[in-house]
Amino acid sequence: MDLATLLGLIIAFGFIIGAILTGGSLLLFVNPPSLLIVIGGSVAVVLMQFTLTQFFSAMKVGAKAFFHKPINPQDLIDQAVSLANIARKEGMMALEQQEIDNPFLYKGIQLCVDGHPPDLVRRMLSKDISLTIQRHERGQKIFKALGTIAPAMGMIGTLIGLVQMLANMDDPKSVGPAMAVALLTTLYGAVIANAFALPIADKLLLRSEEERNNRTLILETISGIQEGMNPRVLEEMLKTFLPESERASEDDNAE
Repeated sequence: MDLATLLGLIIAFGFIIGAILTGGSLLLFVNPPSLLIVIGGSVAVVLMQFTLTQFFSAMKVGAKAFFHKPINPQDLIDQAVSLANIARKEGMMALEQQEIDNPFLYKGIQLCVDGHPPDLVRRMLSKDISLTIQRHERGQKIFKALGTIAPAMGMIGTLIGLVQMLANMDDPKSVGPAMAVALLTTLYGAVIANAFALPIADKLLLRSEEERNNRTLILETISGIQEGMNPRVLEEMLKTFLPESERASEDDNAE
């Protein structure tokens, strides 16, 4: 689980609710019609922009913002070097007996073991990467759309409330409560957009970049193994995927 996402969400809503409670009852900020306009209206408009399948797939992708097991690129590099050593000493078929947890790396190794030519393997894995990133980007677009539409629906709800308020101006006592209800839709829209939808979209972008980096690293690993690249050379090449501060120098390894 990604504690940063969960803690951020809890703390953000905690501050909002805390601010509400310091000035009165939480029930003052609960208005079912306003919630229906903002939440129901936003979801309906998003559905107009995407298909049902894409929408529900985005919810599944959105779970990656909360439930995600990060993959350390250094672990992938260590495994790549180990596999390259085995292939170099024992042949490509020996790789079939190795335990590989990463599904994408496992797929690439199986393609190698099956004897497919390097160009075909590279095209297949590159296509897999492209389609995976495309699915992630679609999920990001849906959450960004939700973040854009929610404040607009909040404004629509506010305008509806103002019209209803002005229609009852003959009763001065009803103006204050009616104005409060009208403003709640704007509040709901702003909270949904800025404390949920847009941050989730940004976190999904980060996850997508991490996955693209790791899968590209694996793609280069498979290509290097098929080419019979020296494991030491392969390791140095793959280290370019690491941040400069994490790249261990040759002297450090010697120590």
